[in-house]
Amino acid sequence: MRWRVNLPILVSACLPLTAAVTYHKNVLPILQAHCQSCHRPGEAAPMSFLTYQSTRPWAKAIRQAVLKRSMPPWSAEPGIAHLRNDPTLDRRQIDTLVAWADSGAEEGDPKDAPPPRHFVEGWNLGTPDVVFEMPVDYEVPATGTIDYTFVILPTNFKEDRWIQASEARPGNRAVVHHAVAWVRTPGSKWLREYPTGVPFVAKPRPGTSKRTSDGDRTLEGSIHDERIANYAPGRTAWKFPPGHAMLLEAGSDIVFQLHYTPNGKPARDRSRIGFVFAKEPPAKRVFNFGLGNAGFVIPPGAPAHLVEGKETLLQDVELLSFNPHMHLRGKAMEYRAVYPSGQTEVLMRVPSYDFRWQHSYELASPKRLPKGTRLEVTATFDNSPNNPDNPDPKAEVRWGDQSWEEMMVGFVNMAIPPGLDLSKLVAPRPPTESGGVR
Repeated sequence: MRWRVNLPILVSACLPLTAAVTYHKNVLPILQAHCQSCHRPGEAAPMSFLTYQSTRPWAKAIRQAVLKRSMPPWSAEPGIAHLRNDPTLDRRQIDTLVAWADSGAEEGDPKDAPPPRHFVEGWNLGTPDVVFEMPVDYEVPATGTIDYTFVILPTNFKEDRWIQASEARPGNRAVVHHAVAWVRTPGSKWLREYPTGVPFVAKPRPGTSKRTSDGDRTLEGSIHDERIANYAPGRTAWKFPPGHAMLLEAGSDIVFQLHYTPNGKPARDRSRIGFVFAKEPPAKRVFNFGLGNAGFVIPPGAPAHLVEGKETLLQDVELLSFNPHMHLRGKAMEYRAVYPSGQTEVLMRVPSYDFRWQHSYELASPKRLPKGTRLEVTATFDNSPNNPDNPDPKAEVRWGDQSWEEMMVGFVNMAIPPGLDLSKLVAPRPPTESGGVR
């Protein structure tokens, strides 16, 4: 349970009234550690906190946000998993920011400031070794619904590469809701009927109304076709621990999947993806895997509808991170491990899922899961009128690409031996078991 008290009262108790709280000495170190990765030009936040001049007008807004704990945004339940990218503020940091705003948001002496953080303009992963960009702009209309749009980018690599860090960057954040980069391996049949370098919307598969997207991608491809980068609100670069990297096979293509959302004005986008490659083959291969269920039906008005996903591991693996994914009716998600001994452990829980901030939760140290472990994910959906984000409480909801439909995937990054045959990673599902996200 999160401890909540009357925070304004505590401020005066924790900070001496005679203590001078200034931007350079007290506030800037907090902003550098917890805020500037987003609050700087070109990133997701609408204002910059790099300087006193740009931060000062927002002092009262900062005060309100940290007291409400709405900033920095974070949804993981504390006390379950130790997460290395947890941006939340501790009690003293909150008190400092509140005291600064309440005492006039003074600048102080610039000599008290820590050295500025170094950022590579346009990237969070550092300087990319290679960048792949859409070869043409995509024209986004002012209104209407746009189905998921794909662009296939050949890598033309003649040898395998190992990805140490990756980042998908939207060309126009105002109209790009998300951008996912998949690797299409040389033997995959996925989307082979479409040309490279040209944006397209995939046709529904014969006999269905479904288009090829996250939920049924591997019906045409293979388990080798994995996500290698993903932009969404709240998510930036993937950076893997030393000795860990993702495989980009020689001859593979990058499949960019883009979700455009018109905002009332015609717009253009040219998104891109950058990679930093490992200098030598890694000790562990990082593999992105989705535990989910594409066969759910959420009844109208249901306030807490549960959808389950599970997979049984056929190999020892190390768990590195979690990335829950649902849409506007998503309420909560829990990851569990059921070990061969029968013992169950909750690995991570998001009790208040927020579609606006789709975080990746990175473990401070890898979590070993032995062969025979069953990974389970439970998603809770709120299709009731009490959900203020619910597009239509009277609708029966199924899997679909658009935000007024739903998805249920508990993505994970796991570490496996570099030469492991991926077809032997998880047990086949029984024929009667619904699902489809692999």
